[in-house]
Amino acid sequence: MISDRMVGVLRLLQSDDGSGQVADVAAAGAAALGVDGLAVSLVTEGDLTELLWCSDAATRRFEDLQLTLGEGPGPDAARTGAMVWVPDLAGVRLARWPALAMEAPGLPARAVFCFPMGIGAIRTGVLTAVRRTPGPLTAQQADDALILADALTARCLGSGEPPVDGSPAGTLQHAVIHQATGMVSVQLSLSLPQALLRLRAHAYSSARSITDISQDVVDRRLRLDHNGNGTPPTVVDKD
Repeated sequence: MISDRMVGVLRLLQSDDGSGQVADVAAAGAAALGVDGLAVSLVTEGDLTELLWCSDAATRRFEDLQLTLGEGPGPDAARTGAMVWVPDLAGVRLARWPALAMEAPGLPARAVFCFPMGIGAIRTGVLTAVRRTPGPLTAQQADDALILADALTARCLGSGEPPVDGSPAGTLQHAVIHQATGMVSVQLSLSLPQALLRLRAHAYSSARSITDISQDVVDRRLRLDHNGNGTPPTVVDKD
């Protein structure tokens, strides 16, 4: 059964005309679910999801980390189409997500709940709820999250959901990673999955996000070699 608070969230979502009210939807949705942040990602071809919108910096940091590492509750939910709940990231078995488990102590996220978005066997995306403190969702919050995921699925399959961070409506925020993957693939004669792994490895070893590394590659400030190393930015003297 849907809660009164989630009824209000769905009304906001229905009335949003793309003028920025989605920020209110995200805030109201997070409050209704008892979490600190929400993110919506779309499933694309290959080994990537596209971040469509994200409500706050801490949630974005977690989403970027999952993308950089290629593992975590979000990628699992996108791949399997099943809900993935992690009431306490600090308690995750090392064997499940080795790299993420190593990073968990320094994350602002302590609990993460991922709800697949889709119709039948068709997977369209993932709704991710992030909380700064550990603990499970209540049964009511879980029901509300499933209903919100269904509503967002319908919205994304319809007119599209605008982001909440000031980007133009409909912008896919990880397009630069696709570009960089293609460039590395050509430069090193690798398959696209192998090129993506090189980008992820370099990002992780550099303690930077894969988005930032990809932007450097696209802007030709960075070129990876076959060992996974990168050339430093080239400084051009214009005197």
